[in-house]
Amino acid sequence: MFDKALKYSYAAQKKERYRILRIITVVISIYVLYNVFGAFLFSIWTLENNAMRPGMAAGDRLVFRSFALRSLLTAGRPADSDPPFERGSIVLVDTEPRGRRKAFRKIADGIVRFCTAQRLSLYGKEEYLYLKRLIGLPGDEISMKNFVFRVKPADSSYSLTEFEFSGRPYQPDIPRPPALWDESLPFSGNMEQITLGEDEYFVASDDRGNTNDSRTWGPVSTEALAAEAVFRFWPLTRIGRP
Repeated sequence: MFDKALKYSYAAQKKERYRILRIITVVISIYVLYNVFGAFLFSIWTLENNAMRPGMAAGDRLVFRSFALRSLLTAGRPADSDPPFERGSIVLVDTEPRGRRKAFRKIADGIVRFCTAQRLSLYGKEEYLYLKRLIGLPGDEISMKNFVFRVKPADSSYSLTEFEFSGRPYQPDIPRPPALWDESLPFSGNMEQITLGEDEYFVASDDRGNTNDSRTWGPVSTEALAAEAVFRFWPLTRIGRP
């Protein structure tokens, strides 16, 4: 009887409200830290297609290092200083126009991603987020022959293949052209030389038969480079640096 009365006493109710408030505060704090950590430091994404084969496949789960904090720290750097990106890196390209998202939907998307460990999202990631290989930096001259890019940096008098400028080894998937293929057709495997501007980067799929990259979009800006893949933790048979 005494315990029952105590349960509904003012002191007990106050204690219960305090306990609930503390739980809510902890959950909100974890949620805020989670989003800050993901936005400025590291996040996890799942590859949903085979555009980066043979090195990566659909279903691979990767840890990404965000470029947001680096962009803030280098916001005032001179235009002619070295870019904070390296050729050969695997980057997450965000092609969504700025200002398109509504604030409420963006917050709701953050909650969904938080509760599902980033497995689900209110946005179709395939619509605007792409995983690509960074081929060229500002000032580079880029061309392609038989699906292999050649790069001539602005401070160089000669060009080399994309592999010779890359800081990591990789092997693209070169498609086999069908019989009677005409090299004058679009996406035949050849590309005329282009010169990247001051804030332009050239990205490409490792599966060179997939042309959803700078060959169709054109170069992308620094703002579009959202993050860099630094570690693959799934599947376990291919764990390590991507």
